[in-house]
Amino acid sequence: MASDDAPPPPIPPDLAEYRRSIDNIDSALIHLLAERFKCTRKVGELKARLDLPPADPAREAQQVARLRALAVSADLAPEFAETFLNFLVKEVIRHHESIRSGLA
Repeated sequence: MASDDAPPPPIPPDLAEYRRSIDNIDSALIHLLAERFKCTRKVGELKARLDLPPADPAREAQQVARLRALAVSADLAPEFAETFLNFLVKEVIRHHESIRSGLA
């Protein structure tokens, strides 16, 4: 049985490099999502001014089809892309509803 005082095993250099790459990609994703939400906030403000509904099912369906196709071409599961987009859309609609009600 290993002692709790034993130092952790060294991280293989290849694993450390992969982790650095993953960390960099995660950072880029967060910054991209922040930019995306800045844009969707502007959309929400415009929709509120024009008295348009927060959700746009036709646009959402187009985006699902587009992202599923992109996922296939990127060798990513289209179901994952759709789930990810649905998560984003749900959050955007919540933001648009808040903007519309004057809470944001």
